[in-house]
Amino acid sequence: MEKILKAAWSADQKIPSVRDLGGELEVNPNTVMRAYDMLQQQDIIYNKRGLGFFVSEDAKKYITSLKKKQFIEIDLPQFFKTIELLDISMEEINSYYQKQK
Repeated sequence: MEKILKAAWSADQKIPSVRDLGGELEVNPNTVMRAYDMLQQQDIIYNKRGLGFFVSEDAKKYITSLKKKQFIEIDLPQFFKTIELLDISMEEINSYYQKQK
């Protein structure tokens, strides 16, 4: 998903085959196939029979929506819990945020 968000893979572009990506990542091709199946179910990629997998037109929009939901529901509550436990003020957070821009 990161390659789509960073525009390394664009809409309607063919993505690496299961075997090629498995070799590149040094993982079992079955693992890649499971990931491709999941991405296909979420309409992020699609299969052109005999040609391979391609990035769907709205893939970036779908991924952004999924990642945002995950961040808001999982990561952000943990973040707030951590800053509370460590007694970090919002002013400190804002200061660090401004430095990252």
